[in-house]
Amino acid sequence: MKLTTQPRGDIDIVNVEANRIDAAVAIQFKDRMREAVADASGRVILNLEHVDFIDSSGLGAIVAAMKLMPDGRKLELAGLTPTVDKVFRMTRMDSIFTIHDSVDLAVQYPA
Repeated sequence: MKLTTQPRGDIDIVNVEANRIDAAVAIQFKDRMREAVADASGRVILNLEHVDFIDSSGLGAIVAAMKLMPDGRKLELAGLTPTVDKVFRMTRMDSIFTIHDSVDLAVQYPA
């Protein structure tokens, strides 16, 4: 599971460089997210534009990553593919996370 972090001003964009977040990679994902958000001082946007599939383990790993955020920080999501977006809406996780259509729109969104 490869994640890359790209700073944009006071925003950290964490790009998921995989097409699946499932049981096979959920623990790795959570560990990589722990590293990625450990020093976050501003907003963190998780870019899921390359993720075509997510299962309940992957969803749980994203929720766990949200709980790893430093105090006062929030994990936002961007670039959900239609399949992944459907999972978030069916599980009502769209009411827990701020979801943006794209990273560019997320960056423009007021904090």
